[in-house]
This record gives sequence, C-alpha cells and structure tokens, in this order.
Amino acid sequence: MTFEDNVAIIRKGTERASLSDTLKFDCGDDGCIVLGPEGVATADAPADCTIRISTDNLSKLLHGKLNPMTGVMMGKLKVSGNPAVAMKLGQLISQSL
Repeated sequence: MTFEDNVAIIRKGTERASLSDTLKFDCGDDGCIVLGPEGVATADAPADCTIRISTDNLSKLLHGKLNPMTGVMMGKLKVSGNPAVAMKLGQLISQSL
C-alpha cells in the first residue's frame, strides 16, 4: 500500500471517531500524517505523540498484521511524547477497517 492509501484508511477511521489530542505518524521521506480534533492532515506539525514508522509497517499496523507492542519491541515503530495518546490509536484503527 502507498502512503496515500494509508492516509485514506486513517481518514475513514476518523469519520466515526476523533482524537482530542494530536497524534503524528512520521513515515520519514514519505511524509507525515497528523490526526487530531480538526481531522487528518498530511502536513508536518507538532503533536502530543509521534509514532515513527515506515509506510509499509503503517499499512501492516492498520490492517492488524503488526501488533503495536511487538512493533515497538522489534524496533519497527518508535513512540515519543505522551504514550497515552498512542494507546487511543487502537480504537481508531479498529474502526477504520
């Protein structure tokens, strides 16, 4: 899946649920996806929590093929900032598919 495909899946999930905090997926050279009260944006912006992850691993995470805890332990994703915001991601992912 492409970066744009992942953005579309995340946008779909935020139609039914929103975050009160800001969460950023930093996919390196592919770009950033910022989720927050205003919706989803692909412009880099400060966030309460940042998850550094490749586009491929983000796709796996969104489709349930990468467990978040396993991903952290294996170094496939790195969480910085407020980890409680990252924990809210599970609800959003389950609603986006």
